[in-house]
Amino acid sequence: MKNSFNTIINSETPVLVDFYADWCGPCKTLAPILESVKSEMGEAVKIVKIDVDKNQLLASNYQVRGVPTLVLFKNGKQVWRQSGVLQKDDLIKVIKSH
Repeated sequence: MKNSFNTIINSETPVLVDFYADWCGPCKTLAPILESVKSEMGEAVKIVKIDVDKNQLLASNYQVRGVPTLVLFKNGKQVWRQSGVLQKDDLIKVIKSH
């Protein structure tokens, strides 16, 4: 998974990674917000969901301590990160600023 993950995040298009878990209530709240961001921004952003229970090593490598954790990558570099739920407009502002 790590090599394909590196390929995904190494993009000029911003890549928003959602580290989540199926049992996480706030993650379920965030899911439709991310769908809405994707439908509004289209090809201007890639959104990738990573289940921390199925990808523990990857979550550990990015020091994900709680879910949901959102990490924004540009050209393979982490440019922003936050844990917890954000509203759609706030997320769009963050993505557009990078």
